[in-house]
Amino acid sequence: MGLCFLIFLDGMPPAAFAQNLPTRINIVVVAGEGASTPVRRRVTQDPAVRVEDDDQQPVAGVTVVFALPISGTSGEFVNGAKTLAVVTDKAGVATARGLKTNEIPGTLQIYVNASLNGLRARALINQIVEGVPGAPIPTQHPAKSSNTWKWVLLGIAVAGGAAAGVYFGTHSSSSNPPVTIGTGTVVFGSPQ
Repeated sequence: MGLCFLIFLDGMPPAAFAQNLPTRINIVVVAGEGASTPVRRRVTQDPAVRVEDDDQQPVAGVTVVFALPISGTSGEFVNGAKTLAVVTDKAGVATARGLKTNEIPGTLQIYVNASLNGLRARALINQIVEGVPGAPIPTQHPAKSSNTWKWVLLGIAVAGGAAAGVYFGTHSSSSNPPVTIGTGTVVFGSPQ
């Protein structure tokens, strides 16, 4: 019986012994909430979050996606996109560096989604984008739907599903050829 147990353990990866996987994750905003930045500038305080487990301990290796609105008060990340994926460090912290605001003053809402082994957590970071005194305020076109959050989650779910398809397609033990799934262009925002 002891030999069977040792044979069973021999096939397990070392990481299975080194850590207890959390049953829940939570996002705590650690930087960026309430920060104020002029239009068309790099934010004065990079948005940052810490991902914690059930016992409020930091969790490393969690994928965190920061997403910006597609219209209104918004901006872009250093990669020129409205979304940025960052993996938490050993302190459980993920920071969205290089965010630059657009020309529309107002409240910038930064949506944050974390995922690990099927566990998910969400948060929202609000920053202020200040207009230039005396400058005209750019006209904003009303969005067709005020529920932008559902479109952000839909885009993240599509990207996650595609990644899972690629993983399982290339790690199959059968003789079938690997399957590759492409997501095309994912757009966050209200349906057109």
